Amino acid sequence: MTEPLDRNIHIVALMGGWSSERPVSLMSGNGVADALEAQGFTRVSRLDMERDVASRLAELKPDVVFNALHGAPGEDGTVQGMLELMGIPYTHSGVVTSAIAIDKELTKAVLVPHGIRMPKGKVVRSDSLFEGDPMPRPYVLKPVNEGSSVGVAIVTDEGNFGNPIAASAEGPWKHFRELLAEPFIRGRELTVAVLGGEPLCVTELKPKAGFYDFDAKYTDGLTEHVCPADVPPPIAQAMLHMAAAAHRHLGCRGASRSDFRWDDSQGEEGLYLLETNTQPGMTPLSLVPEQARQVGISYGELCERIVAEALTDRPA
Repeated sequence: MTEPLDRNIHIVALMGGWSSERPVSLMSGNGVADALEAQGFTRVSRLDMERDVASRLAELKPDVVFNALHGAPGEDGTVQGMLELMGIPYTHSGVVTSAIAIDKELTKAVLVPHGIRMPKGKVVRSDSLFEGDPMPRPYVLKPVNEGSSVGVAIVTDEGNFGNPIAASAEGPWKHFRELLAEPFIRGRELTVAVLGGEPLCVTELKPKAGFYDFDAKYTDGLTEHVCPADVPPPIAQAMLHMAAAAHRHLGCRGASRSDFRWDDSQGEEGLYLLETNTQPGMTPLSLVPEQARQVGISYGELCERIVAEALTDRPA
């Protein structure tokens, strides 16, 4: 940050909404607002987004919106488009980037041609799963455009979904018309945050039971974070490079977070980028604040840097 921000600018922390990730967004938004106030900003408003969000913003007249929403419509380009029409600067990625990055298949279409290794997958109708598997087991089923591991199922021969999957079995096929099927990559769960185009470090995520699902992400004590991750330097460098490249090729702004699976029996060939999150969590348990602390950036400074970029760089 070259020049300090005016402490009297009006910042609105936009949070909540009506997606499945509403509780996480409320934690992120309130955490960000508290941090900005602690940084000395005197005009910080908290806005829980409802359907009248445009009129509320018109009343508040913010100089900048800190977008702390997760999931649609705050992460898919919809809210970004509204803010563009209203002429209000906002944090994180813009309309086009948001619309692409929330769609896992579109993300692959952008990143794979640039040499970024991602699992091969295909979109399937949920009701087709009751007739047979879309690919050999084990495989992963996930919504095409949700985050925070919402609605993810790992289908194995030993699992309790049935073979083929039973229509009565609880799973994402009950809640989404289409799902993305991908081969399950055995190995380790890792993630890299990028801030202002620069990768921070690598964190390994070790769930104490099952896999790194929604509960494991946001319930204290369910997942061990190893930061920095204990991985060979060439693997760490490859992840840092891939995360920065994904941020750049997608046109991300502010902070992003790229998630990886690494089959350590295959060396670098076993490293896959799963997705890039343009609205990473900013809760006390979130990975971006944790990685920022690891490289000497406090939570408050992190929030301030994201605001500063929003005021100086127009999004894509």
